Amino acid sequence: MGTSLLDDIMATAESFTNNFSDKGHFDYSVESLHGVEQILEEVCDYELDEDTLNSVSSMVGCYIFEVARRNFGGKYYWMKEKEQPVLVTGEPSFSVSIYAFDKVKGRLVNGKEDHIPFYFEGYIKAVENGRNTGTCSVVV
Repeated sequence: MGTSLLDDIMATAESFTNNFSDKGHFDYSVESLHGVEQILEEVCDYELDEDTLNSVSSMVGCYIFEVARRNFGGKYYWMKEKEQPVLVTGEPSFSVSIYAFDKVKGRLVNGKEDHIPFYFEGYIKAVENGRNTGTCSVVV
């Protein structure tokens, strides 16, 4: 029997925390995303080929997913058409979806306009709004 998507994401997030422990305290807190932002700022100084860009996006994305899931709950789904996971928080009373791989890739390609802590603040606000109104949203 293979591992689940949850197991894969948790293991990859744990690899991130181990690989970058010298760069910050990655304890799955919302505050730790500032350390993620600093790492991505450093990585932006390098020219990345597509494979490396995808690898960094998935590893960092898994950590962001786990920060969201551990603090706000949710379930992972595999989105075949996007070839990546999505985290959906709040089901069944509301839903807020995030695509962390896309956001990390955007941060690496576009720079600070895709600032990770700012993005995550938007996710938190969407979760709070969903809890109060029952709405469904995707944070991009």
